Amino acid sequence: MRLGVEAALVGGRAVRGDVEIAQGAVAAVGLAPPGGRGIAVPGFVDLQVNGFAGVDFAHADAAGYRRAGEALLETGVTSYLPTLITAPEAELVAALRQVPSAAYGVRIDLEGPFLSPARLGAHPAYARRDPDPEVLSRLLDAGPVRLMTLAPELSGAHELIRILLEREITVSFGHSDATAVEANAAFDLGVHTVTHLFNAMRPLHHRDPGIAGAALAREDVVVQAILDGEHLAPETAALIYRAARGRMALVTDFTAAPGGRTPDGVLAGSTTTMIEAVRNLRTLGASLEEAVLAATEIPARVIADPAAGRLEVGLPADVVVLTDELEIERVLVAGEDRLS
Repeated sequence: MRLGVEAALVGGRAVRGDVEIAQGAVAAVGLAPPGGRGIAVPGFVDLQVNGFAGVDFAHADAAGYRRAGEALLETGVTSYLPTLITAPEAELVAALRQVPSAAYGVRIDLEGPFLSPARLGAHPAYARRDPDPEVLSRLLDAGPVRLMTLAPELSGAHELIRILLEREITVSFGHSDATAVEANAAFDLGVHTVTHLFNAMRPLHHRDPGIAGAALAREDVVVQAILDGEHLAPETAALIYRAARGRMALVTDFTAAPGGRTPDGVLAGSTTTMIEAVRNLRTLGASLEEAVLAATEIPARVIADPAAGRLEVGLPADVVVLTDELEIERVLVAGEDRLS
């Protein structure tokens, strides 16, 4: 089957020509003559989705996960991490045990509970915990955690970081009041990403750059950013793009909460989809290739998933076809049309 596209984004580079799909995988790219319309790009990868299509992952069952996953396809997201935020241990364990990992390959982003009491954002203070290896072990045993956000400056955090890395779970720093010195000491343990940069973390000051300044200054750290027009001022978003070009990962932090805010007005996730974030990055001056990479290969790199976020011969054909106006025209998962 040919897609009938004019070009494809392969390895971060636009390759003119059509794409052929066979047996669920990409069989060939750059085929002549070009199909003539649209560009094929890898399916989007979202590392932070609190809920979608009315489904809150904190209380979801298998049917809810299925409904949210199907709805996310309409936004071009073919791989994602459902996110569970800080909650009492019993509630987190119960939510993790509901994850339908065997049937759907779902893996979880656990944001908390080991967060700074000074940078909780919308996370409930009563459920926050200081680092505790026994609590961590019970959480990891309850379900398929793939990524965990914690505050590296907390006493005992380094021990948790080592445990998580030994279990090949990606660690991300966030909801943190860490200084640059504290952040760099923790990055040096082998952590290479930061959760929603600038949000719920120590502000950048010219003599106290904090964790945000440390992350931007390091070339080995992928910075995750929410480009919804609310979490970051346009100038801040532009700063991230220019300072971390090629290592910026778009996340939506999508939430099932109405308007993406708590009842008292605190930001609690966003209601911006990944394709909208891609468009927003383009308005900052990013090329199409850069914007798509920030929504595909770069976030996939964070969780060390070699098959996600890439359109290459031999890989599963998780593909999004975009128009010149960056509208989603077609979505395929393993070569099967899921939106057309």
